[in-house]
Amino acid sequence: MHDYDELITRLKVSEKTSEPYYQQLKRNILTLIETGAIENGSGLPSERMLAEALNLSRTTVRRCYEELRASGQIDSDGRAGTLVKAAPKICPSLGKLKGFTEEMREVGITASTRIVSHEVVTDRTIASIFQRPSTSTFLRLIRIRLGNEVPMTREVAWYDLTLAPGMADWDTSGSAYNHLEQQCGIKLSWA
Repeated sequence: MHDYDELITRLKVSEKTSEPYYQQLKRNILTLIETGAIENGSGLPSERMLAEALNLSRTTVRRCYEELRASGQIDSDGRAGTLVKAAPKICPSLGKLKGFTEEMREVGITASTRIVSHEVVTDRTIASIFQRPSTSTFLRLIRIRLGNEVPMTREVAWYDLTLAPGMADWDTSGSAYNHLEQQCGIKLSWA
């Protein structure tokens, strides 16, 4: 038996917006999946349980779940209930350094990205790892990488702005590897 109390608390919808309840609920579930608060393969409350807990109609919860099912985010598995669907398994070819987008393209999956954080920071721990002075600046990029709109990975990347100052101006569109090579003159051979 699952204890969904904490999850249900985080899924609450607001009456103070014109956005339909099923869309709010869907957005809240997707946010929890993307941030890792709900892991792939985890169970979700039944329609009845969630409707009662959030004081919503079952039709509202059902519509939310149907849209998540249609987009491949969740799946119903008989007695197991409603589960967050695991991201498709990818078998990248070895030997060449490739970015996420290129690997997804090779297996017929449409890649996309949601930026969580993009900031220039000073971090003593990271400076130590990069063997730089403690006052060095870095670009910290946190993003959710999606394949066919399904969250597949949460990526935290650090770029040394001493070696690649052009990364500070990167608008995060396109490939980081391409930007490093074309704008900063750095071609990576391993990562």
